[in-house]
Order: sequence, then C-alpha cells, then structure tokens
Amino acid sequence: MTRDVCIVGAGAAGAGAAYALREANASVTILEKSRGVCGRAATRRRHGCRYDHGANYVKDYDRRTERLVRGLGADGLVDIDEPVWTFDGDGVISEGDERDQHKWTWTEGITQLAKRLLAETEATVERETRVAAIDHNPDSGYWSVVDEAGTRHGPFDSVLLTPPAPQTAGILTEMGWGDQCMVALREAIGSVEYRTVRTVVLHYPFEREEPWYALVNPDKTHPIGWVAREECKEGHVPDGESLLVVQPSPEWSEAHYDDPLSDAADEVAGMVAELLDDERLRDPDWVDDQGWRYALPDGVADREILRRGESHGLYFAGDWTVGEGRVHAALWSGVDAGERIAEQ
Repeated sequence: MTRDVCIVGAGAAGAGAAYALREANASVTILEKSRGVCGRAATRRRHGCRYDHGANYVKDYDRRTERLVRGLGADGLVDIDEPVWTFDGDGVISEGDERDQHKWTWTEGITQLAKRLLAETEATVERETRVAAIDHNPDSGYWSVVDEAGTRHGPFDSVLLTPPAPQTAGILTEMGWGDQCMVALREAIGSVEYRTVRTVVLHYPFEREEPWYALVNPDKTHPIGWVAREECKEGHVPDGESLLVVQPSPEWSEAHYDDPLSDAADEVAGMVAELLDDERLRDPDWVDDQGWRYALPDGVADREILRRGESHGLYFAGDWTVGEGRVHAALWSGVDAGERIAEQ
C-alpha cells in the first residue's frame, strides 16, 4: 500500500528526506513557503553575478557526502580550491585552519543541491505554501496540514517537519493534538535558540588577488564573522570583478537587523576595508543583503523526545535536530528521517 507523506520545507533536510524516499512505496508532497528550494542554502543573481548568500558551500564532511554530491552529476560541480583562513578580534589574519577540506557548490549556485536531489524523485513540491498548523486524527491515524490561507492538505500517513526550531514549535502550538507527548515535543523544540545573521553583499568593479577563498573569525570576538570571495567559484562572478559575501557577527546582526541597507552596507564595507587593509573596499559599486533571523542553531533538541512522535507518524529533521549549523548536517538529518519513514 502506498503511504502518503508530507514534508514541510524544501531545504536541504526536506530534499534529503524526499531523496531517501525515492524508491519507497510512498507518495511525497513537499510544502515550501518560498518560491525556491534549498532554504538557507540560497543563491541569488544580480548584475551578471551569481552568489550564495546564506550557506556558502557543502562541506566534505565524510565519504558519504562526497559520494552523494558527485553522484548528483559532475556537470557544473565546483570544488573551491582556495583555503579558508582565520582572523582574530584585532583583525590579524592567519594562514589556514582545519576547514581546508573539499568545499562544493555549483556554477548555478548552491541551490542545485536541493534541485538535483528532488530531480531524482517524483515528489510534488507546492511552493509559496506556508504551513500554519498540523492536525492528527487519532481514530483514523491520519494527519492533515493547514496552510496560512486556510487550505487543508492531506490526509497523510506521516508528516516530517523541517523548518527552524522556533517555526516548528509554532506549528505544533497550533495543532489540535494536546497529549503529553506533544507537550514534551513543543518544550524540547522550543528550547533551541538561534543566532541571527544579516548577510551583506559587496560588489566591486575590480578584482583583488588573495591566497584565500574566505576568512573566518573562530573566536567570535570581531564584528565580522565571515568574508568570502565569490569570484573563487567558477561561473559566479565575471572576470575582473569581485563580490564579497560578508556575514557579520550575530551581535552586530541583531543590533543592525532593521537598518536601511545603505547604512548597513556602509558600516560593513568600512569594517571589511579595515580588515583587508584596502581603502577601495569602502566604496562598492552595488550592494545587496539578506536577513537570516534563524541562521544557526545554538543548541540541539533532545533526540529521544523527538522520536516519541514517530510511532504516530510525526517526524523532525533539520540542523537543529543534530546541533550543527551546516548544510551537510541538515541534509543527512533529512536523509535519516526519510529512511525511518520508509522503514515504518
């Protein structure tokens, strides 16, 4: 008998779950709030440039990640050669760290991860559908999912929730299943806090020569947390130009989250110019930004409590279920959840 499965969210976790279910006897529906897929692993195009303005790449975490990424096709796959260097709170740059593993994206952007995973499946993706609540019928055992427009989707045998923990907790708060299991789930998921990041993109009509792809502030004492050079990625930035993806610290991002872009970009460009000792960087020829209110999980939900809903067909996946704000972590949490659904 074919099982009907609903996945909320088409990010790396949701796409990974659908991929894991591709050979199962399951009909998969994905409800995604935005117009695109891959969530915080996002790509944007402006003025002839393409840039990954959330997660910057897929990390070579282990052999299964490499096998999966390469198995999705070599066409357009970009292995970033330049290393990641570090800098401290005083802006002193140091050569290298342990992050110099394979770093993958695609010429068409990191969203290709979810697009290629989903292309291997027969899942139906309903975009611009923001889920407000889920409901469980204890008599039939089926689930239904209600979006913000009031449309009810289902019935489903299983539901997998993949949004960031605060949004998932909000969905559970609105549901009609009020037993002790659900209370424990809401408390466990709601306890996971997130760091906020406001990405600022700075473009320049000239190219700088650097031995590094990105700089990271590991001791978290600088107002800038991350600077990456998109020109290191094939197909992203035209020759002779430079595009910096800057992710300030969570503290700076919180304080300046709602500042006008022009003001935020001026301040960030000034900090970058000082860090890289190049006054030209104070004056980008165009800028862009993206606020990530739930950028990185600052904790992890209790796995034992999360599994309590699985006997009823309720599953969870996402970086907050494993406590690591990385694309590969979200991806494999989704794959693992999909495999458990397939085994049910």
